[in-house]
Amino acid sequence: MISKDSSVTGFVPGHTHGSVDYTSVDHGHVHQCLDVTSPAIATEDGSHIHYTEGYVLFENGHVHHYRAYSGPAIPVGDGRHVHYYDFYTTFDHGHRHRVRGVDMPAPGTR
Repeated sequence: MISKDSSVTGFVPGHTHGSVDYTSVDHGHVHQCLDVTSPAIATEDGSHIHYTEGYVLFENGHVHHYRAYSGPAIPVGDGRHVHYYDFYTTFDHGHRHRVRGVDMPAPGTR
């Protein structure tokens, strides 16, 4: 059985990633972004990406939504990998926010 702490060589179908991040500071405030991706989407080069959609937390009296894809898998050692993400939220209340970072490691090297 593969758990979130497993070390695996190769691709693990069906896995997801979580992330906890803050948006950029825009219009004098930030939002927290809590996210869980879709299951892995295989790419032609033998790697994979993830789709995500949701909203940043209700802060400063409003929310922003987002839809985005991650970058390809980045091996980080010990049979695990992460993905880089970089996207913008919707434009609401006269501004938008950028969200970028790396998600939490998951089993698999590609």
